[in-house]
Amino acid sequence: MEEIIIVLTIFSSIFGVFYLHYSTRNKERLALIEKGAEASIFVKGKAEKLTPVWKIFILNLSLLLIGIGLAIFIASAMVLSFGLDAEVAYPGTIFLMAGIGLLTGFFMTKKIDSEKIA
Repeated sequence: MEEIIIVLTIFSSIFGVFYLHYSTRNKERLALIEKGAEASIFVKGKAEKLTPVWKIFILNLSLLLIGIGLAIFIASAMVLSFGLDAEVAYPGTIFLMAGIGLLTGFFMTKKIDSEKIA
């Protein structure tokens, strides 16, 4: 019974967030239209998007997976060479290298966007 309540809570929370987002956006747009704003302001943000989302996703995913693979290699070297405890070396190195990979992806995305502006 508790599992059903947890699943229902998660799905209702997700539904609530999306419903709130779209209903608020609709109300804002209707208010702008009532005040006489042009409809072009609604599509202007999409046209000015600098880098496609799929490119950013692929870049970050690839750097994350590279970081995880490199972390497993480094952790196994640390366990074999230094005799560290494997339960500590593997998770710690994986989280560290995954974070470094995502941070690198952030800075690379920022650089790509700034090159498109200039």
